[in-house]
Amino acid sequence: MTTLSTLLLLALGVAGIESHYGPNETASTVRVFLLAGQSNMEGHAVVDLVHEQHYNGGKGTLIRLMDDPVWENRLSHLRDKEGNWTSRNDVWVRYQPSKGSLKKGPLSIGFAVHEGKHHFGPELQIGHQLGHASKDPVLLIKTCWGGKSLHVDFRPPSAGGTTGPFYTKMIEEYREAIGSVEKDFPSLKGKKLELTGFFWFQGWNDMYTEGALENYTQNFIHLVEDLREEFDVPLLPVVIGQTGNADNSQLHAAQAATEKNRQHKGSIKYVPTRQFLFKAEDSPNPGHGHHWFGHAGSYFEAGNSMGEAMIRLLSQRKK
Repeated sequence: MTTLSTLLLLALGVAGIESHYGPNETASTVRVFLLAGQSNMEGHAVVDLVHEQHYNGGKGTLIRLMDDPVWENRLSHLRDKEGNWTSRNDVWVRYQPSKGSLKKGPLSIGFAVHEGKHHFGPELQIGHQLGHASKDPVLLIKTCWGGKSLHVDFRPPSAGGTTGPFYTKMIEEYREAIGSVEKDFPSLKGKKLELTGFFWFQGWNDMYTEGALENYTQNFIHLVEDLREEFDVPLLPVVIGQTGNADNSQLHAAQAATEKNRQHKGSIKYVPTRQFLFKAEDSPNPGHGHHWFGHAGSYFEAGNSMGEAMIRLLSQRKK
């Protein structure tokens, strides 16, 4: 855990968020976080695929980073002494990929768009950050689909025009997940479910959609306002991750402007991620710039920073 995160945890105590390790069986509330976006929220970080031709010999994969002294300590919580991937008993994930079966269970490797446990997304370190910080159980609900724009596909109702089908689908999947908690996660039965935060990691397709970039900031504000009204959480904390793998200053400026909105200042946090982009030649998928070249470090760092940002928002709420 970074020094920043440690300092934040020492200050927390609002809404069930405080320094905590391990499950609290007496907790009466589950802290629910909605994670949404397109393919980079789905998750394309490569874990252990090392084919010389197809995965660049494993450069930038999670297992290679874990053998690197620079990364070793920061990643040590992901694997136990026997070499197995760890799972948390206080953080849960539910994710329905666009194809394939429903993924549900304790936070671990594998809650990504691909089958098996060969990939992960931002949810991994977001979940670890929130799990360390919360005295209550945490549930992450992922609703994300590749190749979707905010301007059209996720278009919120208050933006006018045709409501995006994936805005509607996001709401539907969230409600379905909430309605299935006792079946999917028996240990959470009887606990109050409270939507505590919203994470957004999206933007690539808006670079190629007419009218999208100049309207991105306002579209996102509409999205936030509509979600808050839909779920009756007027001050729902929101974290938006920069599409840092894209070299597009207009998109980055539009995303950064969301946290400066006068009406919502202090409840939306923009997280820069450009600094987490690694070189293609040092990554497992050199031809996949739209997916951060599949570099495990990129997704780990983005999730880590987004998790820290949410903790900061929650800590400020008690002041």
